[in-house]
Amino acid sequence: MRLRRTVRLLLAAAATAALGLTGLGAAPASASVLDIPPRGANDWSCKPDSAHPEPVVLVNGTFKLMGENWAALSPKLKEAGYCVFAFNYGNMETDTIPKAAEELRDFVEAVRGATGAKKVDIVGHSQGGMMPRYYVKFLGGADKVDDLVGIVPSNHGTKNPLAVPAGWTFCPSCADQRWGSPFMQKLNEGEEAPAGPDYTVISTRYDEVVIPYTSALLNGPAERVTNVVLQDKCKLDFFMHDQSTKDPVVAQWVLNALGRKGPADPAFHPNCIGMGS
Repeated sequence: MRLRRTVRLLLAAAATAALGLTGLGAAPASASVLDIPPRGANDWSCKPDSAHPEPVVLVNGTFKLMGENWAALSPKLKEAGYCVFAFNYGNMETDTIPKAAEELRDFVEAVRGATGAKKVDIVGHSQGGMMPRYYVKFLGGADKVDDLVGIVPSNHGTKNPLAVPAGWTFCPSCADQRWGSPFMQKLNEGEEAPAGPDYTVISTRYDEVVIPYTSALLNGPAERVTNVVLQDKCKLDFFMHDQSTKDPVVAQWVLNALGRKGPADPAFHPNCIGMGS
């Protein structure tokens, strides 16, 4: 318990610093830093329009706070015309993934109820890009999600050796995300991309957390699954796992996926913004 509390305090301090650096401002004296959404998110009066019919739900990665995780992407989605929503879940995303997926299910229902939308789009980072697949496959989410965009998702787990000791101590979701874990076997048995949503996976060859990086990629028909490796189009894109949601190239892929019928266009060529083509 002491280790868990220490980790929480360190993460909260880091998030506070990140919030200040990104211009989101300090937390009000009466509010927890955990409760601060990223800029552009959680306007519960927002109503989708015909050009952006699905609200976007942002789903954090393990140990992440929504204010930091989505500091760059949330305002870009809002400026593009989307209603954007974010939340923290699962005891800093350390609870078992089935339990986290139940929280996602409930949050999606709240968003649907507030906006009147039939479906939502989900954009998730790391665990947050993989965990919604459990919601889709086992918790009734297949007819409530239009697009699922995973940014460096742990779709088949990781061979990162740190996942094992973390799972023994304070992070059950880390144990779930081990390569070959019982959870991963259940999630990926049968169809990896069940009918309902369109799936876009954005991965990086420099992923130091999801190892190997190809673990992120999904099997499925081309009409509903697009796997993107950032360096295939922008060879000098050196973004790694943790900060990938802040990569301007990733943002272009996300907007491409959300803005068209089906998953992201495999032929799309983002502006590499000085990263090489």
